[in-house]
Amino acid sequence: MSTIAPLLLTPGPLTTSVRTRQAMMVDWGSWDARFNQLTASVCEQLLAIINGAASHHCVPLQGSGTFAVEAAIGTLVPRDGKVLVLINGAYGQRLATICKVLGRACSTFETAEDQPTTAADVDRLLAQDPSVSHVALIHCETSTGILNPLPEIAQVVARHGKRLIIDAMSSFGALPIDARQVPFDALVAASGKCLEGVPGMGFVFASKAALAQAEGNSHSLAMDLHDQHAYMARTGQWRFTPPTHVVAALHEALLQYNEEGGLSARHVRYADNCQALLDGMAALGLRSFLPAAIQAPIIVTFHAPRDPRYRFTDFYERVKAKGFILYPGKLTQVDTFRIGCIGCVDRGGMQAAVDAVAQVLREMEVLDS
Repeated sequence: MSTIAPLLLTPGPLTTSVRTRQAMMVDWGSWDARFNQLTASVCEQLLAIINGAASHHCVPLQGSGTFAVEAAIGTLVPRDGKVLVLINGAYGQRLATICKVLGRACSTFETAEDQPTTAADVDRLLAQDPSVSHVALIHCETSTGILNPLPEIAQVVARHGKRLIIDAMSSFGALPIDARQVPFDALVAASGKCLEGVPGMGFVFASKAALAQAEGNSHSLAMDLHDQHAYMARTGQWRFTPPTHVVAALHEALLQYNEEGGLSARHVRYADNCQALLDGMAALGLRSFLPAAIQAPIIVTFHAPRDPRYRFTDFYERVKAKGFILYPGKLTQVDTFRIGCIGCVDRGGMQAAVDAVAQVLREMEVLDS
């Protein structure tokens, strides 16, 4: 059996660089001044990616991206607020579930998994229901790879005088979002996605004005972003035990991000990865689920071969044995699988993955009829 780690072609966790992994080989004291400087540097660099230093605070939080989404809803939506959740996939559904668990009133607007929410939809919905205080949007819905029109929706939300919460988990760092042009109360992302860090830390870019008004909203001590920010601003420290190794890895990943050329360079590499994947899979007769116009260069959903000999678990294990880990589909009505385009991988790695898929399908004697 090979001892070489497989390439993770998933939407996070993903393949990281040797430098990023090596950064986790040092133990840090959670109150140590050098570690506090590391945290401050990470937050400063993250804010720079969205040009948000003047308007937003970066509040880091222990845990996965979903922890940070829940913290943003719980902290920034008052207990008598109402959230309009825009859904076209599993992560929109999860956001609606978070609202319900937290006891925040919510309404949902759901489109098909291959249909973006439009600004016209949001305009109509807000006109119909003035009780809505916040709108929640998944920028890039990871269950399919669909890209929703964030700038247009943000302008409509602002025009109605409502607040916007953006789950940018799979887009932040690779797709442009400028806080000077896109109005939002919160944008949520995490360490283990397009920044190519390791999982374990979420962060919320919270509007300074909105965060200042949020004291007492939170349902939770641990997930209170207002308290987390106030404590960090006062002491430079995390309130509770920080994910020290994750922070160190993210700091190193951000150094490499900037060395590569920042957001524009990362976007170009991922877009090239995505195109190589789409072209290669099309040559094998495997169809992508989304049309190119709404396909984000983050993760691609493919229709499974219709041959009765195809079984995803067998396909997955065979491709893994050749050095690549894929992702199962997350659609309820269509049999699919997914391949990520992000992480420490380039066009050559994507082509090697396509070659492995081709070999496996030949071994399985699977043909898409």
